[in-house]
Amino acid sequence: MQAQGSKTSTIPRIISVDDHVVEPAHVWESRLPARLRDKGPRVVLRPRGVPRLVDGVWVERPGDDGPLAAWWHYEDHLYQMRLMIACPGLRPEEVKPIGVTFDDIARGCFDPKARLADMDRNHVEASLCFPNYPRFCGQLFNERKDRELAKLCVEAYNDWMVEEWCGGSNGRLIPLCVVPLWDAELAAAEIRRNAARGVRAVAFSELPVWLGLPSLHGDYWDPFIRACEETGTVICMHIGSGTKTVNTAPDAPTIMSSNLIACNSVASMLDWIFSAKLIRFPKLKLLYAECQIGWIPYFIERADDTWQTHQWAQGETRLPEPPSSYYRRNVYSCFFKDTVGVDLIDRVGLDQVMFETDYPHQDGTFPHTKQTAETLFGHLPQDQVDRIARKNAIRLFDLSL
Repeated sequence: MQAQGSKTSTIPRIISVDDHVVEPAHVWESRLPARLRDKGPRVVLRPRGVPRLVDGVWVERPGDDGPLAAWWHYEDHLYQMRLMIACPGLRPEEVKPIGVTFDDIARGCFDPKARLADMDRNHVEASLCFPNYPRFCGQLFNERKDRELAKLCVEAYNDWMVEEWCGGSNGRLIPLCVVPLWDAELAAAEIRRNAARGVRAVAFSELPVWLGLPSLHGDYWDPFIRACEETGTVICMHIGSGTKTVNTAPDAPTIMSSNLIACNSVASMLDWIFSAKLIRFPKLKLLYAECQIGWIPYFIERADDTWQTHQWAQGETRLPEPPSSYYRRNVYSCFFKDTVGVDLIDRVGLDQVMFETDYPHQDGTFPHTKQTAETLFGHLPQDQVDRIARKNAIRLFDLSL
C-alpha cells in the first residue's frame, strides 16, 4: 500500500452521510397548531449564557446582559444556538461554544439553497443531515412532558425535513427523519408515513437505555425495527446520541469525553449483534456516524472470540453464526479523520465504509473535503475510492444519483 497523501486516484464528488442542519426559527411555529405554538419550540433573542456540563449533560441559562443569542424555548427547556465553524472568515481554532444569532453563522447552516452552494464549493454532491436543536436522534422530544405536543413536534420536524430542507434539492439533500422514541408503535407508524414519501433514513439512539428507554435485548423495539426492515429504512446512529458521554472521573476535563466517545458506538454495535436482532431482522441496515472506523476490526475480532470461547459459560445461544457474519451483512460506518481505519480498510469492510464532512461543525472538513479525502484514501485504487466516496452510500440509501 502506498503512503497516504500520495494521490493516485481521482476523488469523485462525495456523498457525505454525516452532516448537520441548524433548524431555522420557523420550523415548529409555522407547523404546530396555533393553540400549541406558545408551548412548542420557538426562538427568543436573549443575552448569551455560559453552558455547564452537569452529569454529562450540558445545562445553560441566559445571562443578564451582553451580546444576544438565539435561545430556543420549549416547555421548561432552554437552549442557546452556539457558534458553528461555517462562519465567514472564522478559523477552526477561533471557534468557541458561545451563543450566537442566525445572523452570526453561515446561511448554509440553515438555508437549503445556501447549503447546496456550500456543498458545491466543498466537492460534495449529496448530504445526509442529523438534527441540531432536537439533538442527534430527536431525544429532546422524548424528554418533554406533553406527549401530544412532542408527537406533533416530531411530525412537524419530519415534514419540514422532507418538504423544505430536502424538497427543492433534486435529491442532493437526503431526508433523515426522527421518531417518537417513547412509543415503539408510534415510531413504527412514523417510519411508514415517511417511507411512503421516499425517506430511507431514521435517526436513532446508540444506547436507548441511556435515555431511560428499554434496551434492545427485549422485544419492545420490534415494531419499530420491523417497520425499518420492511421499508428499507436505515437506522442511523450518531456518536453521542445516547446523550451521556463516557468519562473517567467527575473532575476529568471534557476533552476526556471527546477521546472516549467512540466507546458509545462500540457498546451499541455489540448490543445490536448480541441482542440477536440482526438474526430476527436479517435485512435491517445500521449506520454509525462520526465514530470513525479504526476500532471496528478489533471489537469484531474480540466478539468472535468470546462467542467461540465464552458462550458455554455465559449461556449465549442466540447467535448460530459468529458475530462478524452479522456485522458484515448489516452494519455500515463512516469516517473523516482516521488513517488507522484506512490502513485496516479491508478488515473494516470496503463495501461498508462511507465518507462524511461533518458540516458545519468545528472539526469537520469544510471547505477542504476533497483535499482531506485525497490525503486519507486517495492512494487507494480508483474502484475503492469510488466506493468509499459515493457508491456505498448510493447503494445503502437507494439514491437516484
